[in-house]
Amino acid sequence: MKIASSPSDRQAVFDAMYLAYHPLLNKYAYALLKDGDMAEDTVHNVFLKLLESQMDLAELQQPKAYLYRSVYNEAMNCLKHRQIEQVYEDVASPKQDEEMKDSSSSVQYKELKVAVAAALNQLPEQCRTVFQLSRYEELKYKEIALELDISVNTVEKHMVKALNRLRTILSDYLPLLTFWLFLIVKE
Repeated sequence: MKIASSPSDRQAVFDAMYLAYHPLLNKYAYALLKDGDMAEDTVHNVFLKLLESQMDLAELQQPKAYLYRSVYNEAMNCLKHRQIEQVYEDVASPKQDEEMKDSSSSVQYKELKVAVAAALNQLPEQCRTVFQLSRYEELKYKEIALELDISVNTVEKHMVKALNRLRTILSDYLPLLTFWLFLIVKE
């Protein structure tokens, strides 16, 4: 797609698209999400991304199809995020927090922390750095690649290597490790 020739022309096309499609997209997002506020946020995010993009909106062949697909993708991301939040809430419920405070659980938790730290230290430096940026700093592969000045493909290879080695090293702790990974964000 071409870059818009004039900012005022681009703004006029954007405004026309917004007025024409916003109500329809809002209904569509609501049908997907079953939540009015999330639907409105989803549509606004799509239009915001469109506004921030450099594409020539006048050259967009099928704006309606493009906008519907964008809303669909954004809505699916919202649903995925909602599911992750629900899993986290279920795992980090007060009842489970109390169980974790139980002395035997606490000892296992401390033991696991030591084992994870030792396992991480066994990874090659770059591999460990990539893993920590991904899991502890919650960076996306592209962000890690930019920060470390390596390719996204290299980041993926380091993550696969790290996860395989950690799975092998920590095989005795896998049931407890799964629970701990959900709590790691909390600390």
